[in-house]
Amino acid sequence: MTTIQTQAWFGQSGTEYAYDVYPVGIGLLKAPGNYIFAKQTPTGWIPVYIGQTGDLSARFDNHHKMFCIRANEATHIHVHSNYSGELVRKQEESDLVGRYRPACNGYN
Repeated sequence: MTTIQTQAWFGQSGTEYAYDVYPVGIGLLKAPGNYIFAKQTPTGWIPVYIGQTGDLSARFDNHHKMFCIRANEATHIHVHSNYSGELVRKQEESDLVGRYRPACNGYN
């Protein structure tokens, strides 16, 4: 599994998070982490959905927002392995959602 690039995302708090970028549909390693489904545009990345999971390898088989993610034309998944526990992953998710307000997280 080869990373296309690393992308910095900044939370509402100003914290910088480094994410590895992969095409949508690639198999991911079994690891806890945060993820961003994003659409690549000529001017940069647009986050479509931001989430967290205890297992990146299994989270996307039946993702509850996949219809929305596809409808919003996500082209890549950005992944940040995070072994610091669910509370820390949820804080990161909330920090990023607060800044970017993605469509599939309930913002239009």
